[in-house]
Amino acid sequence: MNGFGNRPSGLGGGGFLSSIPPVIKFILIINFVIFFLQNFILVNFYIGNYTLNDYFFNYLALQSTNYSFSFVESSFWPWQLITFQFLHGALVNEGFWHIFFNMFAIWMFGVELERNWGSRRFLFYYLLTGIGAGLVQLAIGAGPTVGASGGVFGILLAFGMMNPERKIFIFPIFIPIKAKYFVMIYAGLELFLGITGTADGVAHLAHVGGAATGFLLIKFGDQLGIYKLLNSFVKSFGVRGSSAGYSQFGGQYGGGNSNPFGGRTQSRQEATRYKVSWEKTSSDDDYEIEETDSHSKSYIIDGEEITQQTVDSILDKISASGYQNLSEREKMILNELSKRL
Repeated sequence: MNGFGNRPSGLGGGGFLSSIPPVIKFILIINFVIFFLQNFILVNFYIGNYTLNDYFFNYLALQSTNYSFSFVESSFWPWQLITFQFLHGALVNEGFWHIFFNMFAIWMFGVELERNWGSRRFLFYYLLTGIGAGLVQLAIGAGPTVGASGGVFGILLAFGMMNPERKIFIFPIFIPIKAKYFVMIYAGLELFLGITGTADGVAHLAHVGGAATGFLLIKFGDQLGIYKLLNSFVKSFGVRGSSAGYSQFGGQYGGGNSNPFGGRTQSRQEATRYKVSWEKTSSDDDYEIEETDSHSKSYIIDGEEITQQTVDSILDKISASGYQNLSEREKMILNELSKRL
């Protein structure tokens, strides 16, 4: 990956870490932790003639040239389509810049996507685009492969499609360019380099595969029920749905207790402490909240009773289809709760 500039706007208040939504924070942490383990810990311990990092790499990097399913030699295993996305090159082979620019791009372009889509949807999208990149590598038999670049290109594609007119800067040429043109130029360059075999050692076609997978998910993911299926699969393991963790108004919704795999936010827990009466004033569109000492889980909005189950369904809707698909009334409920409770 190359470097990027012009961080998209929309960060909420608070420190830097508190401004990063949960899935992206998880991605950044786990990638850097694994990179540290590979380069500073596992390389110092041996089993026979091989370091622990050699075994780590053989079993978790995407091995796309051998399908013997053997533990004796490097071989492809299905889990590698996920695990290779969290590994990067060795420090001595410019691995630091590999991971740095990947993580930088995920942070720069992914924060806004996770806030608008919801954490679970963003996680599914990121992993699926990485898997798409891995499948391309398997198809062309080019391996072994490591790196988050497939997911990065999926994020870049999504950002360009969601914000086509947004101007960004490309390092080291500090000339503003619209996101839609940036994505088209970068994807076209990767396709050209992949076809011509230029700059060997870089998985250019995998990058294109990640972007192509992202395009298909954005265009047809909901129609094909992919996210609904994945949500059902996750819930079958007892993991409940969650809100996005962040709203488009900026800042963290609910005190920051969202986790990257769909835990309930603190705002839901806080909501159960109050019986809230919402009354629309006759003069404008403001809403007033009256706290009582009751622990009833009910709300009154324009004379209609809203139960805790209704609030839960709103949070589940965010988990399934993202914050942007809420109605204005649903957004108002969550926004008022986040400000007042």
